[in-house]
Amino acid sequence: MTRGWKKSDWRTKPRIQMPDYTDAAALKAVEEQLSKYPPLVFAGEVRNLKRQLGEVAEGRAFLLQGGDCAESFNEFSADSIRDTFRVMLQMAVVLTYGAKCPVVKVGRMAGQFAKPRSAPTETAGGVELPSYRGDIVNDIAFTPEARIPDPNRMLQAYTQAAASLNLLRAFSQGGYADIHRVHSWTLGFTEGDEAEKYRDLANRISDALDFMTAAGINGETSHKLHTVDFYTSHEALLLEYEEALARVDSTSGLPVAGSGHMIWIGDRTRQPDGAHVEFARGVQNPVGLKCGPSISTDDLKVLIERLNPENEPGRLTLIARFGAGKVGEHLPRLIRAVEEEGAKVVWSCDPMHGNTIKSESGYKTRPFEAVLSEVREFFAIHKAEGTYPGGVHFEMTGKDVTECTGGVRAVTDEDLSDRYHTACDPRLNASQSLELAFLVSQELSRQREPKRATG
Repeated sequence: MTRGWKKSDWRTKPRIQMPDYTDAAALKAVEEQLSKYPPLVFAGEVRNLKRQLGEVAEGRAFLLQGGDCAESFNEFSADSIRDTFRVMLQMAVVLTYGAKCPVVKVGRMAGQFAKPRSAPTETAGGVELPSYRGDIVNDIAFTPEARIPDPNRMLQAYTQAAASLNLLRAFSQGGYADIHRVHSWTLGFTEGDEAEKYRDLANRISDALDFMTAAGINGETSHKLHTVDFYTSHEALLLEYEEALARVDSTSGLPVAGSGHMIWIGDRTRQPDGAHVEFARGVQNPVGLKCGPSISTDDLKVLIERLNPENEPGRLTLIARFGAGKVGEHLPRLIRAVEEEGAKVVWSCDPMHGNTIKSESGYKTRPFEAVLSEVREFFAIHKAEGTYPGGVHFEMTGKDVTECTGGVRAVTDEDLSDRYHTACDPRLNASQSLELAFLVSQELSRQREPKRATG
C-alpha cells in the first residue's frame, strides 16, 4: 500500500479547501515543532480500531460515530468533553441492545478543528472577508485580522487535542463508563411523558442488566462492563498538520497518522488525484470517505482501489450523505458498484449534512424528522439490497443547545435563538441524540429479524 509513498507526496497534488498562509517561515517553524511532538494516538490503538471496524464490515458489530461539527478553542472545557462522551455512551448502550452486537464508539473529537466551506469568502453588512475555516486556521470574529490564516493555531489545536484525549482515556478506563451507571442516566431521559414511547425498551435493557448482575456478571467481575474502548476521528483537511504528526510505526515499519485514530476525506476533497486522497492512501489508519450525491460509481471504484488496494476489512468506511428523500436515488447504485468490486467496506449513514436548511428565523438548522427519515431510508435500502447498514455518523453535543428543530423536547423555530452555540453547523443536543439512538435501535432490531417464510 505504501511502497514508494512519502508523507509529503500530497504537496505535488492539486489541493483545495486549504488555507494559503502568508508567512512561509512561520508555517515552516510550526511544522517543524509539531513534528517533534509526541503523536496524539498510537499505532496499537489504530490497529485495534481497524480490527473492530473489520467486525463491522463483516456484519458482526455496529459503528457509532459522533461529536462536534467543529471543535472550538473558546468553548473547550472538561465539562463539554464529559457531556458529549456521556451521551455517546448512552447511545451505545441503547444501540448495543438493538443490534445485539458490539458497538464501536468513535468521537468527532480531539482533532475536528478544520472545516471545508462552500465559498472562499463571506459577506456581512456589505463587507466581504475570507471565510472562517475552523479554529485551527483562523478566527470566527468577522474582522480582516481574525480571518488571516495563522499557522500557530495548529499548536493550540494540538495542545487541546492532547488534553481532550487525556480526559477521554481517563473516562473510558477509570470506571465512569460502567454500563450500569450509563444506563441509569438513560432511565432519567425516559421518565418524562414525552419519552414514554422509549420506556419499554429502556426497561428491557434494565431487565437484561439485572439478569447479568444476578448471574454474577458486573463491573467488578467483568472488565468489559466497567470500561470501554473509545476512539477519536476528524476530517483530515489541513494536511500540513496531518503530515507533521504522521509517524512510522516501530512495530510494523508502516506510516500512521498520529493526529487521530480514524481520519476521513470530505465530500468536497475526495478527488481521486487530489492531495487529500494522496495523503490518506499512505497511512495505515482506518479511513472514512464521505459520499454525497455527486459521486460517480466510476470515481467510487477508483477511490476504493486507491484507498484500500488490499481489500482489508475495517480499512475503509463509506459515509453516505444525501438528504432525506434522496437516498433511494443514489445509494443503490453505490452499493451495487461496491458489490461488483467485491470490496469489503463499512457502510455508514451521515443524515446531517444533506438536511441543512435555513429557518424562517434566519438560523441554519436541521429538522429532526428529516435526519430520522434519512436514517430509515438508509436501513430500508440496505435491507432491500441484502447488504449490511454498518453505522451512523452524527454531529451532536452533550450540551442542551437549540440548533436542530424537533425531537421529544420539541425545539421550535422560535427556540433556535435561545442556545445556538455552534461555530459552523447545527448539532443534535443530548436529548435529540439519545432519542435518535432509541429509534436507530428499533431499526437495527427490525434489520436483524429473520425473514418469514411465505407460501
